[in-house]
Amino acid sequence: MNPLTEKQIRASFVNATRREATQATLPDLAEPAWDRLDYLGWQDRRAPLSAYVVLELDGAPTGVLLRASAAPASGRRRKALCAWCRDLASVGAMLYVARRGGASGRAGNTIGTLVCEDFSCSRNTRRPPTSAESGTGIEAIADQVVAERIAGLRERSTQFVRDVLATS
Repeated sequence: MNPLTEKQIRASFVNATRREATQATLPDLAEPAWDRLDYLGWQDRRAPLSAYVVLELDGAPTGVLLRASAAPASGRRRKALCAWCRDLASVGAMLYVARRGGASGRAGNTIGTLVCEDFSCSRNTRRPPTSAESGTGIEAIADQVVAERIAGLRERSTQFVRDVLATS
């Protein structure tokens, strides 16, 4: 992923009002290893149920405002498979809901997905494969497994953003 500026991020949101984009608390943009990210995702420190994802769609940064599901009354979330990286990460996946873009979103239409709670998909896809995934562990096979994971993550996260933008 190409490094992004605050201005690029705030201008990228396709399902947020100008006010929501302006009020978003951004992460430290000097911190990410941009070359190892497939998307930039974070939770808003000031609004714990608000989260954001920015990825490159057709060569341009495209951001989506997400709302997290509230914690269950028991306080314990069940483990779930992330729909983007397809990993049972130690943090587990959380249901995030996005208002659709345009008139559909203004009418109240939303779309949801299960994503790693801490948006660690890029790290999860780059972990070394288990022996079950790569067999004997030949390095070329391991590299191929990681490359396939990364491609799948990019495809699934991009499709979610395309679905947010879909008019029907």
